[in-house]
Amino acid sequence: MTEGTHWIHADWAAPPGITAGCSLRTGGVSSGEFGSLNLGLHVGDDPVAVNENRERFVAGCGLPSAPLWLSQVHRTRVARDPEPETEADASVTGKTGLVLAVMVADCLPVLFASDDGTEVAAAHAGWRGLSAGVLENTVRAFEKPPQNLVAWLGPAISQAAFEVGDEVRQAFIDWDAAASDCFVRNERGRWQADLYGLARQRLQAIGVQRISGGEFCTYADAGRFFSYRRAGQCGRMAAFVFCNA
Repeated sequence: MTEGTHWIHADWAAPPGITAGCSLRTGGVSSGEFGSLNLGLHVGDDPVAVNENRERFVAGCGLPSAPLWLSQVHRTRVARDPEPETEADASVTGKTGLVLAVMVADCLPVLFASDDGTEVAAAHAGWRGLSAGVLENTVRAFEKPPQNLVAWLGPAISQAAFEVGDEVRQAFIDWDAAASDCFVRNERGRWQADLYGLARQRLQAIGVQRISGGEFCTYADAGRFFSYRRAGQCGRMAAFVFCNA
């Protein structure tokens, strides 16, 4: 993992010609709980500040155009070559210069690329979407087979900070009993859930074996990341990927 100006470069096995990473919370103009590079217009921040932040994000990350922001709903729909504000939690494209992005603040962003550099995808995987199959749907939306894909797990809440109830654990175990390995019972009788481990299980089960990332914790690292679970009302980072022209 390498860190640039207010963003993390994805450290993965993607081929040359793919640019991918995730913004940090620093380098913007928002204040208070949104300080400072909040990219979400839907969280209660000043829209003027958010639009300035988005311009800084595009320039600072060297994006060829503004991302195609999705309207994320914690479900499993995948959009191919989406229009702006398409209701979906993942998008896929084979077009060069088209920037795909998902906004996060504890949920897991997963970026994908084909090993020939012709297709990319970005998926938003909170526990609901992850358990319901958003990653499987994203992989199926590629023209390339799963064995020809690489994936990067961006900044999300770690197992140590992510306490859930029985219903969350059961949703994953209903899919695969091996998911129980990703839950540890805590002293309150609830469960510490490993989003990164669950995502790896799901991806490997459908044939995606080259998986990188997963070393972050948005909750613990308040200096770099927004965290909804830590702060409640807060800003959003963006994980993004595109094929260079």
